[in-house]
Amino acid sequence: MASLNLPISAESLASLTSLVVDYTGGDSRLGRRVRLGAAFTLVALALRIVASGRPKRSAVQRDLRKVGKVVGEAESEDNFDEYDVVIVGGGTAGCVLASRLSENRDLRVLLLEAGDSAVKDPLVRIPSAFTLMLGTAKVFNLFTTLQQNTGGRRHFWPRAKMLGGCSSINALIFHYGDPADYDEWARLGGEGAETWAYKDFHKYFLKFEKFVPSKAHPQVVANEHGVNGPIEVGFHGNHAANTQRFIDACSRAGIPRLADLNTPRGSLGVAKVLTYIDSRGRRVTTESAYLTPAVLSRPNLKVAVGATATRLIFDTTGPSPRAVGVEFASFKHSARFRVRAKKEVILAYILMLSGVGPEAHLAEHKIPVVAPLSGVGEHLMDHPVVNVAVAETTGTSLNFLKSKTTWHQIQRAYAYLIYYLTGKGPLTTNVAEAAAFFRSTDPVLFPPNAAVPPAPTEDSTSGPHAPDLEFFVSPMAFNGNTSHRPTSLGNILLKSSDPFEHPAINPNYISTEHDLAVLERGMSVLTRVMYTSPLADVIDHTAADVRLGHWLPTAKPTELRTYVRNYLETLYHPTSTARMAPLSDGGVVDAQLKVHGVRGLRVVDASIFPTIVSGHTAGPTIAVAEKASDMILQDLAASGRLA
Repeated sequence: MASLNLPISAESLASLTSLVVDYTGGDSRLGRRVRLGAAFTLVALALRIVASGRPKRSAVQRDLRKVGKVVGEAESEDNFDEYDVVIVGGGTAGCVLASRLSENRDLRVLLLEAGDSAVKDPLVRIPSAFTLMLGTAKVFNLFTTLQQNTGGRRHFWPRAKMLGGCSSINALIFHYGDPADYDEWARLGGEGAETWAYKDFHKYFLKFEKFVPSKAHPQVVANEHGVNGPIEVGFHGNHAANTQRFIDACSRAGIPRLADLNTPRGSLGVAKVLTYIDSRGRRVTTESAYLTPAVLSRPNLKVAVGATATRLIFDTTGPSPRAVGVEFASFKHSARFRVRAKKEVILAYILMLSGVGPEAHLAEHKIPVVAPLSGVGEHLMDHPVVNVAVAETTGTSLNFLKSKTTWHQIQRAYAYLIYYLTGKGPLTTNVAEAAAFFRSTDPVLFPPNAAVPPAPTEDSTSGPHAPDLEFFVSPMAFNGNTSHRPTSLGNILLKSSDPFEHPAINPNYISTEHDLAVLERGMSVLTRVMYTSPLADVIDHTAADVRLGHWLPTAKPTELRTYVRNYLETLYHPTSTARMAPLSDGGVVDAQLKVHGVRGLRVVDASIFPTIVSGHTAGPTIAVAEKASDMILQDLAASGRLA
């Protein structure tokens, strides 16, 4: 029996204790017993963690005076701490870059992150616990502007404020996307973008993967996966009985059954998802995988946390501006610090705040223009999702993980004990345990003359065998119907020149008839799956609660359309606001991820996607960072700037 060692902070222990012992029936005898049992479990967990010791993380620096110089205190404007490469943002991509670039001991690398380390946080490492961080200071709790096509609602857009970024708070689905997505990138990316085609880019997925085979899934071809990378992936995690029923029902409804959604053959089909969960039941993030104690002990790497970048510093004396440094601070009214970058600045945001963006928008906020780039902040793409909840009759759902009843509290405490002892059980659910990808024009699912919503008038897929729809199933009360090739485009703009003010986010959801038609087609298949055995056998079709989706199979077209608008949410996959494309097409970066018209500056994250992938975005973002690291090192070596 293997126990679980998770480093834990006092704050995180308090959060975890609150999760287990809240809502236990007040001062009743049963409530006191539940609290006592939960407390013993948590104390044992904490003692085990303390006894195991904490890893030394010498490169993580919270005193910003040991990282840069305070603006105004330097002896001259040029007297600042100097690094070869400064990476702005320690998110999903930033941790990869810091680790890979610092492998070259001749490069001094600084990583700036606004949040803190999350490697000691059980709310991060326990797969199902990430939702408890939403609304807290560990997350940028962003909201969209009012969306006129979704009933005038604002949509919650959480972004992780911690090392590892959104790899620390996502649903842990490991997915490449479709091979045709990257061939499309090669077509859209401009001169030199042919290396982004799947046949070349695929190696970067293999580079970061450490695939662990499963005896329960023997049909997966292991040699189609990477085995030596830092990120452990596999079929670890909960597999609810209703998850398997969903897979079987999709197969009977006409969606092919697959062993693996991540192969050169594409992802059209239904399968249990691979997860970013390791063999001990812990979430794998880019911080835990790439910023290991060994990496953080490198003398040429420094990681500054609690460091919000406020603007880039440019040298404008040459033929084109050159990024030469970064200014940052702990919070809005704290001292500003500066560092100089000898070779490159790599970032995920703050272009507009630094004067790189649409001229009129910068002028509106009195920001001096360094480089006029109309595409910055534009072409925002996101995956919309329509959730459908149904009542099931087996009593095996995992709703007790979020319920407030006394009985569910007892179940939750027991689940924590199982997790502590074995690293298994309900707490290892990734929330979306299985997925099905298909096309809205599939003749098997949409036969001629069938009573289904009209087909979209255009094909938004990246290829003839690529999907534009996805289902996923959750053991916690909903099925999701996702449009994976939306045509609606939005933008992200500044509200002011204050770097601590959240931006104005307008995804412009379902602003095209195409997107609404695709989602309606998806809903028709989803309701068909709900009424297909064996899933249909465990659904309470008599449930009358209007918030549930049991009435949808008989809904009128106008009712279905209204439901889509009223229940649409985000799948948290924003991309393409600094997309790789020619300048003439509104692109922000070239095929080397260099910002058009600015020297020494690259963007590396999901914002560079030329167009959104037809799948989940964490894996592609990590692969982008792996490729970017290679390109940067090759460029520095070719120019003689690397020893």
